[in-house]
Amino acid sequence: MDTAAPRHTAPLTYRDAVLDDVPALVPLVESAYRGDSSRTGWTSEADMLHGQRTDPEGVREVITAPGSRLMTVERDGELVACCQLEHRGDIAYFGMFAVRPQFQGEGLGRQIIEEAERRVRELWDVREMHMTVISVREELIAWYERRGYRRTGEMTPFPYGDERFGVPQRDDLAFELLVKDLV
Repeated sequence: MDTAAPRHTAPLTYRDAVLDDVPALVPLVESAYRGDSSRTGWTSEADMLHGQRTDPEGVREVITAPGSRLMTVERDGELVACCQLEHRGDIAYFGMFAVRPQFQGEGLGRQIIEEAERRVRELWDVREMHMTVISVREELIAWYERRGYRRTGEMTPFPYGDERFGVPQRDDLAFELLVKDLV
């Protein structure tokens, strides 16, 4: 996962996405989770969900929603990752996290989530970071647990029948809330 030595040494740069980034962000997110390209990384959901992970409208909503930002991550001017940060009162929400499959396993995910946590503490003075993860994604949940997140057992049903979130290939999907104290 992220125990390998980085293959690239150029520093990561972070910035908030703008609407002109949407055409590059949608395929980035899709490549990390769906289709054959996602299978080269370890975050693929291709065996449990077919169809899209997001679309231009969904990415635009994240960029423009009040209290929300989509943090882009670049290396040498190339978009390599992104994540959603949303201010929700005393907490921040972390979502739409995607790292290009060919760069997974280099420790980028760890670096990016640490930067996201630092930013929400600095920007919003929040005490917790929340995220939801498909509950059957045991390997991914274990990765987040190693970063200090804890399973809550609080489940939200998967939106079966709404193809904006994909076409489920199994009937046991739900989102579990993971929480990390930031103080």
